[in-house]
Amino acid sequence: MSWNDPNASSEAQKYDNPIPSRELILSTINEHGEITHQQLAKAFNIADPDQFDALGNRLKAMTRDGQVNRDGRPYRYRTVTQHDIVTGTVSAHPKGFGFVLLSDMPDLFLHEKQMRWVFNGDTVEAVGTSTDNRGRTEGRIVDVVERRQNHFIGTLAHDEDGYCVELGSPNNHQPITVTEDNVQAFNAKQGSPVKVDIIDWPNQHEFATGKITEVLSDDNDRELIIETTLLNYDIPSEFSEAVLNQANDYQEPTEKDLKGRVDLRDLPLVTIDGEDARDFDDAVFAEKRSGGNYRVLVAIADVSYYVTPNSPLDQNAYERGTSVYFPHQVIPMLPEVLSNGLCSLNPNLDRLCMVADIKISRAGKITSYEFYPGVMHSQARLTYNQVNAYLENPKDSSVPKSLTENKDVKKSVDTLHQLYELLLKKREERHAMEFETVETYIKFNEKGGIEAILPRTRGDAQKLIEECMLLANTCAANFALKNELPVLYRNHDKPDGEKSMRIHEYAKNFGLSFPEENPTQADYQRIIEATKERPDAISIHSMLLRSMMQANYSPDNIGHFGLAYDEYSHFTSPIRRYPDLMLHRAIKAEVTNTKQPVMDFSLEGAGMQTSDTERRAEKASRYVESWLKCHYMKDHVGEEFDGVVTTVTNFGLFITLTDLYIDGLVHISNVGDDFFVYDEQQQQLIGKDRGTVFGLGDLVKVKVAGVNMDLLQIDFGLQAKLQSSKMNQTKKDHSNRSSQLNQSATNKDQPKKSPAKKSGSRGGRGNSKKS
Repeated sequence: MSWNDPNASSEAQKYDNPIPSRELILSTINEHGEITHQQLAKAFNIADPDQFDALGNRLKAMTRDGQVNRDGRPYRYRTVTQHDIVTGTVSAHPKGFGFVLLSDMPDLFLHEKQMRWVFNGDTVEAVGTSTDNRGRTEGRIVDVVERRQNHFIGTLAHDEDGYCVELGSPNNHQPITVTEDNVQAFNAKQGSPVKVDIIDWPNQHEFATGKITEVLSDDNDRELIIETTLLNYDIPSEFSEAVLNQANDYQEPTEKDLKGRVDLRDLPLVTIDGEDARDFDDAVFAEKRSGGNYRVLVAIADVSYYVTPNSPLDQNAYERGTSVYFPHQVIPMLPEVLSNGLCSLNPNLDRLCMVADIKISRAGKITSYEFYPGVMHSQARLTYNQVNAYLENPKDSSVPKSLTENKDVKKSVDTLHQLYELLLKKREERHAMEFETVETYIKFNEKGGIEAILPRTRGDAQKLIEECMLLANTCAANFALKNELPVLYRNHDKPDGEKSMRIHEYAKNFGLSFPEENPTQADYQRIIEATKERPDAISIHSMLLRSMMQANYSPDNIGHFGLAYDEYSHFTSPIRRYPDLMLHRAIKAEVTNTKQPVMDFSLEGAGMQTSDTERRAEKASRYVESWLKCHYMKDHVGEEFDGVVTTVTNFGLFITLTDLYIDGLVHISNVGDDFFVYDEQQQQLIGKDRGTVFGLGDLVKVKVAGVNMDLLQIDFGLQAKLQSSKMNQTKKDHSNRSSQLNQSATNKDQPKKSPAKKSGSRGGRGNSKKS
């Protein structure tokens, strides 16, 4: 060796042909600032090819372990500094890998080895190390800054190494070992659901250790999965004594509470909600004005009157960020004495409210608006079904007397419907998007099992309420911007270049143009309109929807791309969303000439917190719904169902069952007796030998092959293709010609049946975005 290495003796003991140690390499890189492999070898006078290659392998290992970073081509190596360290949240994947989620740069990919340290939701410091063959930046965890939770629910298991508690997704990569004495103390049986607390956290060499604190009953799987999900996603579900005491101290409004408020109790304000709604945070009223103009009042529960700044109620609401909705249960942001009581605009009761009083021209343009605190007295609790029935046939027996026999209420509802038809035209003019997608709900039987999965219908009643809420939200955003209020805006950015290019290529299938970058709402609406009557419209529109960016909260307004608004906020649901509560406080302070409240958090922090808690709630809700559907399908393994192809990937077809609206995968190895090639542009699997084509919207018959409750995946076997979608029928001749050309070019010795390509990852798909 011609280098002075303090670790030379240990290197010589390990290797016959030693190279510089990591410590020496790091100090040498530090001296140069940055250096290439070639330059480093020259610095060490390494001429031997084997040593040169060994040095390169060591540099790769040091990059992998986060000791050095490399940039450019050829790679230039530099030591990792504090500036390279980023802080983010761990998102675990059911298959064992994960990501560090970062707000201002691409997420870091974590291999299974890195995931040994952490649970889903932990906050970590990490460094990017290298880029894998899929273009992802790989990460190495430097430190765990904060653990998201230390209580879990899992299943007790036993093997030759002893007892452990196996967790469900998203922490199924982290078994927690427990002692035999602990198991015996609770008389816990293998396979029983148990609660476990962490004693020691995991490291690279050992799993976490814990202690069982409770053995749970699995008599009601539906209730157990809720409790498990709340723990796994760290969602608060119990209110502290201080929070409950504050909430319970409030009484029904008195004259003192009404001081300084506009009295709206004689107006025929009504609530219109779903049949199963329990909290009513918005009421509406509309009237015709001279010259064919309109006045509409959107009265929203004045939650800010009760949830005072920085109080226990407020701090808890900020921590929760939002109510969480499961198919059969709600975890409210506020205690029920408020959410279903004083802050709910229940009929025939005086209720405090914040009002958006909006004037609209007969052309549908907002001419003026004002906000003020008020008091109202709802004259009817109407449901969507009742109002839809009334709009179709006012004499329908299901229409309540509170609508038909109250002339003022009836006149207001008629005016609201006229206004809705006007606003619908304005919506079309600004090219706000209206995707053809299906939202479902689960109907349970008396025993808690799934009785049916049904589509939610959206009639004019739902749509007119939506338009009223959009009016209030946009006026509130405009007011906040004009007065520079400290609030959060609801932002929805336009699609990025990669997603735009994907839709650009896909739109060619319909003979439609779509820009490669910077699409407008009109570009999307053109495809929506051209395809909405097709039988595969839901599949097409779901793909369009997945190309959209995710909405979030921020103190900086950038507008809402999907709704086609230059300014947008959330004002209409302060019972269940914290950003709405913040907006109410700011507007009330402005219109009453009082001081803006000084909060314990920053606006930037509130934007991140409320966006994160919204994502958390969505993930938890989707997880429970997926679990319930998988649990239901376990009883239908071997049965056949009709379905439609809703997503095409290189590893198979995602099928949505026609009657149950449940998704599953036909893996490419089970698609058919052919060698299938994935055409990403046309979203098809094309058989090279027989010319069989599967694409979006194709109707198929499948058999339930299996259900994996750990991964929440349903596997289907393809039984038959029933019908091609219109789009795929038009491509059939082209595909057959391509197949013939491919077959003629194929080696004659190739067997007729080729093995289907398999993918190492199934992935997942989302089908909704919140506005």
